[in-house]
Amino acid sequence: MPKPAPPFEVTCPCCHAVLKVDPGTQAVISHTAPVHPKTFADIEAAAKAMKEQDSRRDSIFRQSVEAQKHASDLLEKKFQEAVKKAKESPDTGKPIRDWDLE
Repeated sequence: MPKPAPPFEVTCPCCHAVLKVDPGTQAVISHTAPVHPKTFADIEAAAKAMKEQDSRRDSIFRQSVEAQKHASDLLEKKFQEAVKKAKESPDTGKPIRDWDLE
């Protein structure tokens, strides 16, 4: 009887976890999760990052409010331009449909 093959290790390409697989049963024997580094070294760095994120979020919100205030003016200008364009090129009659060409 041949000697069974030893288990082999596979690294997950997505999460970099290490899986030990038994070739005979084709089952995962063990799983070792990857080590994730700490996001912040200390609480002060985390607090500073939160304050920066808050100020960035407030800035984006203010820009959004300003854009909303001027949105009606922009839409009115676009509408006037479309009316002007429509007056310059009057309708030439009935549009030609695809089945009219057959």
